[in-house]
Amino acid sequence: MSGHSTYEPKTGFERWLDMRLPLIRMANDTMVSFPTPKNLNYWWTFGGILAVMLGFQIVTGIILAMHYVPHVDHAFASVERIMRDVNYGWLIRYMHANGASMFLLAVYIHMFRNLYYGSYKAPREVLWILGCVIYLLMMATAFMGYVLPWGQMSFHGAVVITNLIGALPVIGDSITTWLWGGFAVDNPTLNRFFSLHFLLPFMIAGVVGLHIWALHVPGNNNPLGINVKSKEDTVPFHPYYTVKDGFAIVLFLILFASFVFYNPNVLGHADNYIPANPLVTPAHIVPEWYFLPFYAILRAVPNKLGGVIGMFGAIGVLFVLPWLDTSKVRSMRFRPTARLYFFIFVLACIVLGFCGARLPDDPVVPIGSTFTLIDADLNSFVWLSRVAALYYFAYFLVILPVLGLIETPLPVPESISAPVLSHPASAPAGATASPEKRG
Repeated sequence: MSGHSTYEPKTGFERWLDMRLPLIRMANDTMVSFPTPKNLNYWWTFGGILAVMLGFQIVTGIILAMHYVPHVDHAFASVERIMRDVNYGWLIRYMHANGASMFLLAVYIHMFRNLYYGSYKAPREVLWILGCVIYLLMMATAFMGYVLPWGQMSFHGAVVITNLIGALPVIGDSITTWLWGGFAVDNPTLNRFFSLHFLLPFMIAGVVGLHIWALHVPGNNNPLGINVKSKEDTVPFHPYYTVKDGFAIVLFLILFASFVFYNPNVLGHADNYIPANPLVTPAHIVPEWYFLPFYAILRAVPNKLGGVIGMFGAIGVLFVLPWLDTSKVRSMRFRPTARLYFFIFVLACIVLGFCGARLPDDPVVPIGSTFTLIDADLNSFVWLSRVAALYYFAYFLVILPVLGLIETPLPVPESISAPVLSHPASAPAGATASPEKRG
């Protein structure tokens, strides 16, 4: 935890400002002297990566908004004009489009890390819930941004998703009509999506501020999942983790740049370079890759309302996760059985993403193959989606609650320093570790 402030103003101006608006003290306590567990690995660097990517998205989005025209007759042409006529417009547009994918990629890695190391457990429940709120806002922002180019996939994706909201009882039709601004996806819809897409990133930034605040109350979790016991367990955030995070950010930006400069359209769909035409429906309406697991869950349920409930329920269940996991041990380093189920869960999420990108009636194994005797109705990606979706919900609603009650975890160290100090290499010269330590 952060503890008392150690900042001491060094100049007259700093003392004057600190008595009136302690901005420098807040920055020092947050990014310099903040005591951080000394055993954090590189999975913890994705928080800093996400902050950088959010900054990229806000800055490039503001620049693009200066040139974009939110009108159904001009939106597609304005995006093309940005690419061709605006100075470095192609770079700004590709950074923004691919930045969304990199942002979501970092978020998914960040979330899986939290699941593995139990960072959602007490006393970090509010920290986790705020993270889920950020994720939900990001999904809404990404969807609305995908509609703005007003290509074929943008338009028809908006039609499909907004119609799904109409399946909700009582309020569905009212919400859909409000989003449309009328009775169909048209110019008022595009204006609403543009306004919300511009507003939501600033809401995300505000919730990120709360997220960081909530982090600094209990302090960071760590790979061992145990509480900080003394100052020996921590190091100041600067320079130790600023350098580590900086190195990871540079590596991530190299990956980001490889997409921007060499494969800018590989994560998009070719149909979105065709102007939107309500009279021509694409052969296969497919969302961006980061929506595919939820799209697969939607299609896995034969009932429309059931599919919508399943899709939103897949996100909603994350909000109550801290109370579903009954284990007292945070880190799965000490829970070998839970670790196995976790890796199966990760595989199920990948399978859902893969199924979401395929046509529902595509055969998993080609019919007629000598390697399968599966019936054609069962040999489809819909059934594979159903199996993966069933495991997705079972993991949260059945496996984690039951495992916490029946699993016997491995012994947990008493402190962060204990595993290091007990190693023979850490003993003073001439000293030998006790037999039980050597064993």
